[in-house]
Formats: sequence, C-alpha cells, structure tokens
Amino acid sequence: MGERLRYRRRPGQPVVAVQLKLDTEGFRYQKWGEEQRCKANDWLVDNDGEVYTVDADSFARTYTAEGQGTYVKSGKVWAEQATEGGSVATKEGGTNYASGDWLVSNEEDGSDAYAVSGKKFEESYELDE
Repeated sequence: MGERLRYRRRPGQPVVAVQLKLDTEGFRYQKWGEEQRCKANDWLVDNDGEVYTVDADSFARTYTAEGQGTYVKSGKVWAEQATEGGSVATKEGGTNYASGDWLVSNEEDGSDAYAVSGKKFEESYELDE
C-alpha cells in the first residue's frame, strides 16, 4: 500500500441524499462486487450518478447540509492508493478494489473504510495541507 494521508472533498461537489426514516428492516443490494445492507435511518446517496447507501452515524459525522436534499462531504478522510487488488469491509457490506484504486477511511485509524476508483478519487479529493 501507499502512504496514508489526509484528504478533503474538493469544493462544489454536493450529493443528493435522503434519509430512510422508515419503519423497515432495511434491504440488501449488490454493488462493488459484494452484497450491501441498508437499515432504517441510513441514507440513500446519489453522488453524481453513483447511487449507494451510507450508515446513519457515518453520514451524520461526515456530511453537512447545503440545501434542500443536498449535502457536502465536510469530514476529512485518510486515504492510500492500493498497489494490488482486494476487498475492504465497509459498514454496509464490502467493496472490491483493484490496483490503483484508493482505500479511504473516515477515521484516522482506518475504520469506517471504503474504496474509490483511482479516477473518481482524483476528481473528488485533494490533499488536506
């Protein structure tokens, strides 16, 4: 793996999100090569056409409302570029990644992790200096 550094979301990239405030047992879906699980109060996020769910606690810690139904990722992330493929456990399930993708975590200790393609990471994040 590469060196883990702190990054921030580039400005001007809001997501559209809706919290699933429903009396539900949640649902399962296939994404990123693995089964994902969504539960009551999690968030359904549309990130420039990429749709996925985010754990309620994680969303509350890392996103800030920008407008009606729009949010910006305000929390810093720690990331390192993968030198080989693998899979990372997420709060929703798991994500497969390839060499050149980025392993990203919302916590400095590497927890609350996910993977992002190399191209999407470069478009979305910048080094937090």
